[in-house]
Amino acid sequence: MPFDRAAAWNLLCEWTSNVNLRKHALAVEAAMRAHARRLGTDEDAFGIVGLVHDFDYERNPTAETHVYAGARVLRDQGWPETWVRAIEGHADYTGVPRNTDMARCLFAVDELTGFLTAATLVRPDKTIANVPVESVVKRMKDKAFARSVNREDIRRGAEEIGMDLAAHIAFVRDAMASIAHELGLAGAP
Repeated sequence: MPFDRAAAWNLLCEWTSNVNLRKHALAVEAAMRAHARRLGTDEDAFGIVGLVHDFDYERNPTAETHVYAGARVLRDQGWPETWVRAIEGHADYTGVPRNTDMARCLFAVDELTGFLTAATLVRPDKTIANVPVESVVKRMKDKAFARSVNREDIRRGAEEIGMDLAAHIAFVRDAMASIAHELGLAGAP
């Protein structure tokens, strides 16, 4: 079985029917590809890991099952172990250390992409490219806004990859803006 983007997309679609979860996967993929370019490493590998990191979430939405079920499937299908470990590490509750750039970047972008999506959707223009970093930082202090997003994970993620928080927000925002049409964040119709 080839472990390429087409296989990753097929796996995601087989397990995930929710359009918003698919968009989240695409956002994480874009951010992971951008980080791979920044690091001068394998863009396809980083992107594929971003695309499938939550493929099992719709069927396994609890801490007792999410990531564990997906990791079993990936291992059973023979996906690269370093990719599976990076996916396991994106959830703190697994206890899997993030000891590769891939794992650290996945953790750093996962919650942030969701928060940036929420910050975009409350803007009148609904255009991610226009979301000011300062606005995102301010909204992070508002616990009622996008309450399911773990702000501490966003902060720690930036630290783990050695980026200033504001710079990381801008970096991920710009990566998502590069596929804004696919994400539904290119502006109000």
